[in-house]
This record gives sequence, C-alpha cells and structure tokens, in this order.
Amino acid sequence: MLLKKQGGELAAAGNPGFSRHLKKYWQYYLLMLIPVIYYIIFRYIPMAGNIIAFRRFRAGHSIFGDEWSGFKYFKQFIGDKTFWRAFKNTLSLNVFYLLFRFPLTLIFALLLNEIRNLHWKKFVQTVSYLPHFISMVIVTGMIRELVSTSGPINTLIQNLGGAPISFIALPEWFTTIFVGSGVWQSLGWGTILYLAAISGINPSLYEAAKVDGANHFQCIIHVTIPSILPTITTLLILDIGGLVGSGGAFEKVFLLYNPMVYEKADIISTFVFRLGLGSGNYSYATAVGLFEALLNLILLTGANKISKKLTGSGLW
Repeated sequence: MLLKKQGGELAAAGNPGFSRHLKKYWQYYLLMLIPVIYYIIFRYIPMAGNIIAFRRFRAGHSIFGDEWSGFKYFKQFIGDKTFWRAFKNTLSLNVFYLLFRFPLTLIFALLLNEIRNLHWKKFVQTVSYLPHFISMVIVTGMIRELVSTSGPINTLIQNLGGAPISFIALPEWFTTIFVGSGVWQSLGWGTILYLAAISGINPSLYEAAKVDGANHFQCIIHVTIPSILPTITTLLILDIGGLVGSGGAFEKVFLLYNPMVYEKADIISTFVFRLGLGSGNYSYATAVGLFEALLNLILLTGANKISKKLTGSGLW
C-alpha cells in the first residue's frame, strides 16, 4: 500500500518532480550530456555515409553518391586477394594479441592484489600504467630504435656472436613485435577493472575458505576468480567482438609497416585507408569497412549468447 501511495504521489507530481530532480543533479546530467553529444556527432551521424557502399561516389558530387551500384563493391572486394590477405592478417594479429594479453592481464591483476606493501603496490601500478599514456608515435619510434640493426637488441645479438637481424623489414617478425609491444603497453592499464572487481569481494568469503582448510592459492582459485568471473566474461566478450576489427591497432600498424612486410602487416584498416584516402575509391573502401563492422557485430552477439549459456552472464 505504501509503495502504491508513493507511486501515485510521484505520478501526480509529474513534471515538477522531474524538474526538481534535474535541478538537484544537473551536474551529473551535464557530464552525461558530453559523451552523448560526442557519440551522436562522431558515431551515429557519420553512419549515414555508409550509403555510398551501395552507390558510386565521386569527389565533389553528392555526399550520398551519384548512382545506385547495389552490391558491386561487395562482390569486388570478396574476389580481391589483397582484401583476404588483410582480413587474415587482422584476424591473426588480434587472436595472437588476445591469447597473450588477456591471461597475462588477469594474472598480473591477481599478483598486484597480493602485494601488501601499499607504497610498493602504488609504485608497481604507476610504472605499469605509464606505457598506456605514451603517444603511439613515441611508442612506434621506441620500437623502431629497439629493433633497428644498430639498436640494443641487435647489439646484444652481435655480442653473443650472432648476425644482426633487420626485424622491421622481415614479415615473420612483425606479429612478434606487434603483440610484444601491445602487451607491454596495455598490461598495467588492463588490470584496473580486475582490481576494482577484486576490491568488491566480501572478505568473509576468504575467511570461510580458510576455515575450511583452503591455502592462499586455493583462495585465489575458488574465491577470487569465481567472484570476478562476470568482469572476466564481459571483457572477453568485448575482445572477441573486436577480433575482426582493427580497434587501436591501425595507428601502430600504420606507423610500423612498410611494403616489405605487407604480407603479415597489412590489416583491414590500412587496406581501407589506402583504398579511400590513397586511391580515392571511397565507395569500395566504405563497403569493406561496413563488412568489417557487420562481422564484428556478429562476433559480439555470438560471444554474448555463448557466454550467457555457459556462465549465465553477458553484456545484455
């Protein structure tokens, strides 16, 4: 009865009640407004440009294309060997990156959580977070210096009696360079959500486990990991949803690759960049980009459904 009465009073208040609520919490709505406007302007409105994947676009003419071309550009890239090479490279780089980064990030978060000295823990966190804030231009510059023929890695190889290796010019080394530098750059930053989830675990669960005879390692396996499983699942779903996409990989690949390593380094984003801005074939590039987005959507939806069946948790 009380709930019904309160609900009736709230409904009767109507707009004045919302006005008071808005006046009281206007700062929160203002903060929320900024990302909403950003996504509307830079994410949703540009979607209208996808129409040129089905229309022939000429620079200087209508932004929605001049004439209907149907699935011409889709058929064109499906028969293009260069596209499938870029598709294979994108999938390969993302899968290897996920296989190394995802478990290492979780393990590193668990290790950080075990540090009891607060000052030392903050120091380790700060050092591990810093690479995330370094500009990608600087990161790629550092990588080039490290792997150059006169860099420290080749100097060490020569001191050990080996011959210098031109890492940046050999396709077989590109995946190692990409994955290794990516793990270094994102390892510390990726632990933030895990540490936040771990901090929310009820301490009584650990006490109950110890009463039952569990040692420290068993507490991690049977208490910590199951408690943060929803967070692990959510992050894994998001990563799987971007397996075909390039995400933040475009900048690094674009700054690192060269024609000598296209065989392993050319990904969908760099392929689209060369087609669109490089060759002026905007309709073809848009068709490739739209295909990439649809594949990511399918992967994300599929991973979410599988996760809900296996673990009972998902994004929606």
